[in-house]
Amino acid sequence: MPVSREVHLIERPKAMPTVDQFQIVETHVPDAADGEVLVQNLYMSVDPAMRPRLTAGQDLGVAMMGGALGRVVQSKNSDYAVGDLVSNRLGFREYFTSDGKGLTKLTPDPDLSLTTHMHALGMTGFTAYGGILHIGALKDGEQVFVSTAGGAVGSIAAQIAKIKNCYVVGSTGSAEKAAWLKDEVGLDAVINYKDAPIRGQLEAATPKGIDVYFDNVGGDHLEAALRRMNTLGRIPVCGFISGYNSGHSNVSNLSNIIYSRVMLRGFVGTDFMHMYGDFQRDMAGWLKDGRVKYQETVLEGINNAPKALIGLMEGLNAGKMLVKLAD
Repeated sequence: MPVSREVHLIERPKAMPTVDQFQIVETHVPDAADGEVLVQNLYMSVDPAMRPRLTAGQDLGVAMMGGALGRVVQSKNSDYAVGDLVSNRLGFREYFTSDGKGLTKLTPDPDLSLTTHMHALGMTGFTAYGGILHIGALKDGEQVFVSTAGGAVGSIAAQIAKIKNCYVVGSTGSAEKAAWLKDEVGLDAVINYKDAPIRGQLEAATPKGIDVYFDNVGGDHLEAALRRMNTLGRIPVCGFISGYNSGHSNVSNLSNIIYSRVMLRGFVGTDFMHMYGDFQRDMAGWLKDGRVKYQETVLEGINNAPKALIGLMEGLNAGKMLVKLAD
């Protein structure tokens, strides 16, 4: 019966979360019973979509939920052996028992880092892949804008667009991220939205307009993009970061959707599970041949999980935000 630590939300944030609204709780996890496995989480994922659940959806005083990658350390389930690696939604804790439901067994590629299964080769990358190719119906050679292009999802979406020979503009909030996107990733134009209002910068960066806007922000980014959308443009909406802490995200020109016949659609990764096999094949190949690059920000230890979530909301991460729990 291992001792485990887990993260509880103890107070709902009204704006930016603070560390004192979380609590690290020590608990004892029972050994695996018949039909069960005991899993030790190795890495946990920290994602922007967690923020809305802190306001509504995440119960107080219980272990928080989130994506994780773990190792089976005890097994009384014939489907799993000790040492198997499994992805799960039971992050924010070090150990847990499971009857196997909700676990996905992983076979790591020896040519790729294990942590790629937490971002580019995992649901983060799949969200970008299906979001821009299926929801955004991207065509070769189109004009593309991706907001938060330095983040885990945005950076993959932008690089897929480059692979499809598109003209790609990305926005980000720091000079360091902008330099990486321009010099390492090879985007055609990069906007640092903290340097000047997004509207003027986007207009200058998109002389041929925008066919696909991959939206992670909403607010002023969406408003600026709507001014530049070409006729029959598409806007797959992956996130609304601008409104996660305030509870609202104002856009004053939604009528542009009508006049330019723009498709604007929210989505989640389960909307295109039929593409998962193609994604796994394509993304593994792109990672190996260097056409997709990534960054990781890894904090050590579950005590740093609240700090990681707050840092993500403040834009302090480069690429995917992870917390390493064990070797």
